[in-house]
Amino acid sequence: MTIDLIIVDDQALARAGLRMILESQPDLRIVGEGSDGAEAVSLVRRLRPAVAIVDVRMPHVDGLEATRRIVAAEPATRILILTTFDLDEYAFEALRSGASGFLLKDAPAEDIVHAVRTVARGDATLAPAVTRRLVEHYATRPRQHAFPALATLTARELEVLRLLAAGGSNADIGDRLALSEATVKTHIGRVLDKLGVRDRVQAVIYAYESGLVEPGGARSG
Repeated sequence: MTIDLIIVDDQALARAGLRMILESQPDLRIVGEGSDGAEAVSLVRRLRPAVAIVDVRMPHVDGLEATRRIVAAEPATRILILTTFDLDEYAFEALRSGASGFLLKDAPAEDIVHAVRTVARGDATLAPAVTRRLVEHYATRPRQHAFPALATLTARELEVLRLLAAGGSNADIGDRLALSEATVKTHIGRVLDKLGVRDRVQAVIYAYESGLVEPGGARSG
């Protein structure tokens, strides 16, 4: 099955590099390119790609606003945020708005291809380096809202969420809890349903914002 993609970045060289990496894969097809967020939204509405790779900082309409508009207009299209390693508030806000993960501009080619395939199948991805930055980001943020959905999770589901927020893959979580990957996937699905979030990335953000997970692995009291 071919995965249709669009690439949106205001730097032509960055688009060309991504195109070269992605089109080397027989199951990936670039169906459009754009240079700002408004073009991203227009391309998604017209082409309905499986994945939109969108830069954060662009002129006119940035990646954050583009993400909001795409999620509202075509929720079936998954969004990968394209960013430098120096992650900023724009990138985190894009995740809150419904993006399915981060794609670092200096990531190895195999990681880029894996990230695209991961979000295309309805999952989400956060590189370990990004997870660490996410921890640092929320470490100093005051919590301003209640998170009653946490109380609906079972003890095992809370364990799974903590390990997920720490950057664990299904296999990692299964090893830690002596569960099969299929069982872990089932638990994660239940966590997503109970928290009312779209995917793994949104669950990770919920875990940090609620204080369930804190730097060093401590649980909020």
